[in-house]
Amino acid sequence: MAGFKYYHYDPSFAAAVIFALMFCVATIRHIQLMSKNKTWYFLPFIIGCLFETGGYAARAWSARQTPDWTLMPYIIQSLLTLLGPTFFAASIYMILGRLIRFLGADPYSMIRSRWLTKFFLLGDILSFFGQGGGGGILASAKSESSQNLGNKVILLGLGIQVIFFGFFIVVTLVFHIRITKGPTPKSLATPAPWQRFLYVLYSTSFLIMVRSIFRMAEYAQGNDGPLLQKEAYSYVLDALLMLIVTACFAFFHPSKVLRKDLNDK
Repeated sequence: MAGFKYYHYDPSFAAAVIFALMFCVATIRHIQLMSKNKTWYFLPFIIGCLFETGGYAARAWSARQTPDWTLMPYIIQSLLTLLGPTFFAASIYMILGRLIRFLGADPYSMIRSRWLTKFFLLGDILSFFGQGGGGGILASAKSESSQNLGNKVILLGLGIQVIFFGFFIVVTLVFHIRITKGPTPKSLATPAPWQRFLYVLYSTSFLIMVRSIFRMAEYAQGNDGPLLQKEAYSYVLDALLMLIVTACFAFFHPSKVLRKDLNDK
């Protein structure tokens, strides 16, 4: 497309390689934890890690092409880093539903636990297709109007993610308040550190929310916006935040709470 620039700076090869390697380490660690603890429900999180790893690997490839960038690595890195967090979100939604059932606290949830995960996953799927569809439009854009359409579709997908995530945080907070005021027998009897785990959910949800708002601002400003003028923004407000999310769940894995041996106690 005439006048379209892939980057407004020379992308850092070193930064892309470092983050690709760190996300790769996170992927391997989460595969180990999933295999060891048989937490197969956490597979979407690993897919998100793979997306991030592939995205920054493609960014490193793109950086090596400076200044003669080609479309393929640019599109790969754009799509994978855009879509990776939707898989993190899906895992977080599933964890809350399982935690509510684990504590025998279904009456305390604003949404019945059997519907809670389905409801939020619906939002995540809509967000995924919105962002992915918008990315596809951008990939094939031949005019400024096509590029603007792609940006708007991505914005819609990100907006859905922010709305659903905001509501998810409210649902989590209401559940936390209710079970604190009226603990269930299981919540009092279990040795599982479920209250600490709720704070992990708050923290990681907040990080994904901040990242999604940043991405919305980025696409709302367009290809010539100030957020696309400096590479540091994408690393500090996206890559770093998502890496912290993977680290949080590596150090405080769901298996520390949602374990069969603890369920049996």
